[in-house]
This record gives sequence, structure tokens and C-alpha cells, in this order.
Amino acid sequence: MRRRALLQAFALAPLLAASAELLAMPAQRVLRLGAPKATPRRVFAAGPPAAVLIAAVAPDRLLGWPMKVSPDALAQLPASLRTLPVVGRLAGRGSTVSLERLLSMQPDLVLDAGDFDANYRDGAERVWKQTAIPFELIAGRLPDHPAQLRHVGTLLGVPARGEALAKAAEAQLALVREVLAARPPASRPTVYYGRGSDGLESGLSGSINTEVIEFCGGRNVAASAGSGGLARVSFEQLLAWDPDVILTQDAGFAARAVQDPRWRALRAVREGRLHCAPVLPFGWLDGPPGINRLPGLPWLLSKLHPGAAPALAPAALRARLAALHLLLWGQPLPADIARHLDTRS
Repeated sequence: MRRRALLQAFALAPLLAASAELLAMPAQRVLRLGAPKATPRRVFAAGPPAAVLIAAVAPDRLLGWPMKVSPDALAQLPASLRTLPVVGRLAGRGSTVSLERLLSMQPDLVLDAGDFDANYRDGAERVWKQTAIPFELIAGRLPDHPAQLRHVGTLLGVPARGEALAKAAEAQLALVREVLAARPPASRPTVYYGRGSDGLESGLSGSINTEVIEFCGGRNVAASAGSGGLARVSFEQLLAWDPDVILTQDAGFAARAVQDPRWRALRAVREGRLHCAPVLPFGWLDGPPGINRLPGLPWLLSKLHPGAAPALAPAALRARLAALHLLLWGQPLPADIARHLDTRS
């Protein structure tokens, strides 16, 4: 009977979808396909950025995780999120959820956040037309985060929560503008972002994975290798770039690099400017490229432009990040991260 009901839903979905509302909201860059009959209570996150967004705004609405979340990360999240199942992802090329499986979970809404290009818009419309489940795709670049948070707060029936998070996001963006206003582009440091266990994957020009670096005034050396997403980098090319600063989120790679004579040939490593960003509960630079990057903004400013503003002094930075972490996740800033803020690495 269950399978028959699902097949009937597939058959009826195109007819239902044809009568649903399609709304594009350019000011906030929201693609709305259909509309829930009431405030959504069961929300399927199409990908990791959407899951992080829902987890921060309305954690009790998230149906499950589209990705595996480590025990250390779960410990930094509200209790209601710690026992959620991994349900798979629907966004992008790595989709792991069939439409039949999606229908069986009976979500009130599918939410996606992040890239807003034609591929993602077409994918959202395809899912909506075949399932008749309301679908919202919300732009998620860094400047979009305040509007994104307000929109999702209203959508999920918690506008005050969305507004509080939006104001916190605006405060981090304002700090970036303040610091960069006194930093002419030519004086800003060159930066390499080393991803993975060997540090030899990086984001090219325009990559959402390196957006936070470029947004904070880092001149991404890998931009000269092309545009788009991620790419492998040869060590010889990295030596030729010899960036002022190297960033990573892989603590194992960072520990090995500072001891490796080959990596110590780079100025940034020799002079103590290889910095490992925190990753709890989610990456501060990417992983995923969502609102989890908001704490990464002041942290990264302190590494790229040390002493550029009173807010970047160690005590002030620690207080700012502790308050932001508590607001986002309802948990105190982990002690190891707080200690990390007082070090050079």
C-alpha cells in the first residue's frame, strides 16, 4: 500500500505542481516553489548549508542531517540535534536521496541554501514538479546571510530568532567593512587556502569555498590558476606563489607542515603565519560554506590584519566569538578554541 501511495504521488505531482505558485524575490534571491499549508514543522535540508541554517534558526524543525556530523560537533549543538538521523542530500551532483525516499519522509518543506545558479534553480524546480513538496532555494553568499536568516526565521515561525541572528551577522559584516576601509587593496596579504590532508587542494577565483578569505581582504593566490570551484595545486606552483599567509582547517596537515622541511621553504610557514581555523561545530572557513562561517569573519580578520581594530584584540575577539557561538548554537565556546584565540596559529 505504501509503495502504491508513493507511485500515485509521483503520478499526481506534475498536475499539482502546475497549479502551484512560482515566486522569485530578487531582493533576497529566494526561489519559492509552492507554499506549505501552515508553518513548516518538518523541514528537509537539501544540503549541508541548509542543514546548518535550519539548525541555527529552528533546530526542532530539521528532519535529519544531509551529511555525517562528528560526535565532537554534535556535542556543540542543541540536544534535539544530536540524535537526528543522516537522511542524505538532495542538492548538487552528489544527491543521495531518491524522490521516493523523500516522499516517504513526508516533509512540509524542502529547503536549500547556498549557490543560486541555474543548475540549482533547475534542480529545485525538477524536485518540486515531481513531488509537489514545497521547495525554497535561498541564496547563501556571505552578504546574503542577514536577509537569509530573517527570511528563514519568518518562514519557520520564529521571526524574533531570525532577527537576532541577522543582527549578529550584520555586526560581523560591518567589522569586515571597517577593517578593509583602512586597508588599500595593494596592501592586503596574499593567501593560500590548503584543503585536505596534504594541503594541496584549493579554491579558484570565485569559489564559494574561498569566499570568506576574499571577503576578508585576502588576495587568493590560487585565483591566478582559473575560476570556478576546487582544484589540485602542485607544490611547485605553491612555492612560486609563496603566499604571505596559509590557511587550513585540517589540524593534522597544519601540524605536519610546520615540521616538514619542504613546507618550511614557504615564508608563511617559517614565519608562523600558517593558521588552522576552528571546525566546531562546523568549519569557520567552509565545510560547509554556510552561516557557520560567520565566526570565521572576525577570526580571519585577526589573522590577515592583526591589530587593525580594537575588536580584534585577543580579549575582545574572544568575547565576541563566545557571544556569537552561544547565540548560534546555545553552547559556550569550547575551551580549546578559546585558548587557540590567544595563540598565533
